[in-house]
Amino acid sequence: MNTDDERVVFFDIDGTLLDTSDFAETARKAAIGLMVDNGLPLDKDEAYGVLKTIIREKGSNYGKHFNVLTQVVLGHEDPMLVALGMITYHNVKMALLRPFPETINTLIYLKSQGYRLAVISNGITIKQWEKLVRLNIHSFFDEVITSEEVGKEKPEKLIFDVALRKMKGNPEKSVMIGNKFKADALGAVNAGLSAILINSDITEDDRAYIKKEQLDIHVLDDIGDVRTIL
Repeated sequence: MNTDDERVVFFDIDGTLLDTSDFAETARKAAIGLMVDNGLPLDKDEAYGVLKTIIREKGSNYGKHFNVLTQVVLGHEDPMLVALGMITYHNVKMALLRPFPETINTLIYLKSQGYRLAVISNGITIKQWEKLVRLNIHSFFDEVITSEEVGKEKPEKLIFDVALRKMKGNPEKSVMIGNKFKADALGAVNAGLSAILINSDITEDDRAYIKKEQLDIHVLDDIGDVRTIL
């Protein structure tokens, strides 16, 4: 293998490639509104509060939040209301889904520099591919490695090890780009990669820790700034 082929850039998706600010909340509220309008016997704020509790208990990747909602409120599942909720949530979420302005230009640049690209995501495989396909950026990526597939979430070292093995990447020549300090940056560094944080809510304590431990983590404001480093 050419040594250049060992250079892999791994990306997180939500909040890194895609602007997901408030899109899930907007989609959930739209779904709840339609369910209430069609017979769910709560007002919209009450129903949304119950849904948020279910999401906290079951996790955001659980696939039957609306099933549980109808069961909790009605004492049984209501297939019509569940279908209304699921379809509305899905349609609104996908309508709002969009890449950051410099995402595509950055992906083109990285490919032009000889990097191979992949995704490491805490999520469900088909859902992550769906996002990439809907935004027509799927062809940039050779693999999408997910916690569903591996059985471990970032920052566990195993998911990075599996990703490197699948991509035949050299950790010393590869980088993880994400927006979560612990999951993306620390997870990558602990697996032997370097890391770039973008759109991150990194704290001053986190920045001090990076400096103190001399971690190979760059903090950038925008995905377009990646081109100044790689």
